[in-house]
Amino acid sequence: METSGDLDLSLVAAQYSPATTYLNTASSGLLPARAAHAMREAIVAMTEGRPIDSLFADVEEARAAFARIAGVPVARVATGASVAVHTGLIAAALPDGAEVLVAEGEFSSTINPFHVREDLKVRTVPLESLAESVRPGTALVAVSAAQSADGRVTDLTELRAVTREHGARLYVDASQAAGWFPLAEHAAAADYVSSVAFKWLTCPRGAAFFIGPGDPDELTPVFGGWVAGEKPWDSCYGPVTELARSARRFDETPSLISYTGARQSLALIEELGPEAIRAHDLALAARFRAGLAELGREPVPAPDSPIVSVPGLGARQPELHDHGIELSDRAGNLRASFHLYNTTDDVDRLLDALSR
Repeated sequence: METSGDLDLSLVAAQYSPATTYLNTASSGLLPARAAHAMREAIVAMTEGRPIDSLFADVEEARAAFARIAGVPVARVATGASVAVHTGLIAAALPDGAEVLVAEGEFSSTINPFHVREDLKVRTVPLESLAESVRPGTALVAVSAAQSADGRVTDLTELRAVTREHGARLYVDASQAAGWFPLAEHAAAADYVSSVAFKWLTCPRGAAFFIGPGDPDELTPVFGGWVAGEKPWDSCYGPVTELARSARRFDETPSLISYTGARQSLALIEELGPEAIRAHDLALAARFRAGLAELGREPVPAPDSPIVSVPGLGARQPELHDHGIELSDRAGNLRASFHLYNTTDDVDRLLDALSR
């Protein structure tokens, strides 16, 4: 595997062995070997009837690792399984008639719970107009750090300044960003952040994280079960008498096997370093954009993203799949996404296939 900046490619090669030219991390990241091994061991323990209480420690280690990657106190991080659940938590806290500002084409999990509450006023504008569309009376702005369909990156610094000026809250979905995006520069300034972990963080499906407000009393844990208690094992029967004093009150009951894998995946992301991963991913995406230009193709403008979406080529996804190249077809666009286990050879193989 060729050298790429400061990324430890020998460590990458030891953990990932794709059987295809896999350029589809925006759909689902590849699982590292250490995560797969840990999950197999946990499953064997379950089949043999051995105690699995230790798996709860994996949840806490994963929570702490995500907090470090996001640059926030661990007390602000809740664990769960989906973005939609935590979006619903925020939606439930809004007053009747509140205005929620969202971008056109936003991923459904980020915005649908606001639409389900018919008493809320959801206003939709182009992503490029989001910051200038915040106005007095806007209660919340909900947006992805990077758009799922085409990789466009939101200017969160500008958006945070505007929302503060107007007294609005900012909710960021980092599902297409956490793992390569400089999340630590932005997460602490947002009021709420959610993220699945099975994409750029290369965790198993079933692990997701939520960064709650500094004061956990700001949100009501409407779906809180026994794990929402300050002492969970003392909260198994009857009403929870004492909620967790941290964002753990917003936890969903964890999918333990997923978090056993997530603990290992997040440790690897930390070892490799998000900055090195970012430089590697963006360099590959830039190489692909340059090759597209030579082919007379122009992708959706998103130069600071590892997601490259090419209009008019989505129909070629099945053909490319048959040739061992994995990508996505999104709204007629061919979506390629480049991550730490990809190489320049992968980029060139895709360009060669597209030139035929």
